[in-house]
Amino acid sequence: MQYFLPILLATIALLLLWLSQRQRRDLGIPSGQVLYSDMTTNDRLKQPLYDAKLDMVGRPDYLIEQSGELIPVEVKSGRTPRSPYDSHVHQLAAYCMLVSSQFGQRPSHGLIRYPQKSFRIEFTEELERQTLALISQMRAALDLGQVDRSHNHAARCHACGFLEICDQSL
Repeated sequence: MQYFLPILLATIALLLLWLSQRQRRDLGIPSGQVLYSDMTTNDRLKQPLYDAKLDMVGRPDYLIEQSGELIPVEVKSGRTPRSPYDSHVHQLAAYCMLVSSQFGQRPSHGLIRYPQKSFRIEFTEELERQTLALISQMRAALDLGQVDRSHNHAARCHACGFLEICDQSL
C-alpha cells in the first residue's frame, strides 16, 4: 500500500506527458521549447514583437526554440490548401523578420500549420525582399487611401484591426 501513491502519481505524470506530446503532434508543433504561445488567453506574449526600423509589430501563434534556433509557427484554421497561401507565407516571413530584429538571430525557416498539414517555409533573402516590397506597397496604398475591402464577409470585418476607421466595413 505504501507504493500505491507514488505509482499512481508516476502513472498520471506519464499520461499527461503522452497527452501533451499527442496534442503537440496533432497541432503540427515541432519539438523544442515553446517560448510562448499566442493561442490561449492564459499564455499570451506580454509584449508583441516589434521592429522600430520597419515600424512593424506582430505575434506569431507560437515561437519555438529548437537546438538554439527560434522558429515562428503560424496556425491557420479553415481548409488545408495543397500549398500555403502567398499571404500566409508573407505573414510568416514578417514574423521571421520580427524575430530576427527582436532576438538578433535570423530564423532559417518558419512553419505554417493548417488543420491537415504543416508547411516548412525557408526564410530566404529572396522571400525577405519580396515581403519587404509587399509591405512597402501596402503602406503606399494606405497613404494614398487606395485600400478597398476584398471580401463580403461581415465576420472578417468584425475581426479587422481597421474596423473603427474603415469606411467600407460591412
